[in-house]
Amino acid sequence: MKADVGDWLVIKGTTTELADQRGEITEVRGADGAPPYVVRWTSGHVATVFPGSDALVVSAAEQHADRRGYTGARNSDV
Repeated sequence: MKADVGDWLVIKGTTTELADQRGEITEVRGADGAPPYVVRWTSGHVATVFPGSDALVVSAAEQHADRRGYTGARNSDV
């Protein structure tokens, strides 16, 4: 797993009652983008995280596109 500052860490919910947890990576402490990461969760809590197998990194660009509702479809695809 590799990340850059500004990317988002997503921890997948393990049950239908437990939503995904999302946070912005504010510091990368490992070499070459490796964990641990300092993450500011959407709740405002800040923590140092060693992500497990249920985690994924979403790039800042992907996060931005997701917030705008980007589906990946181009005009030529429609």
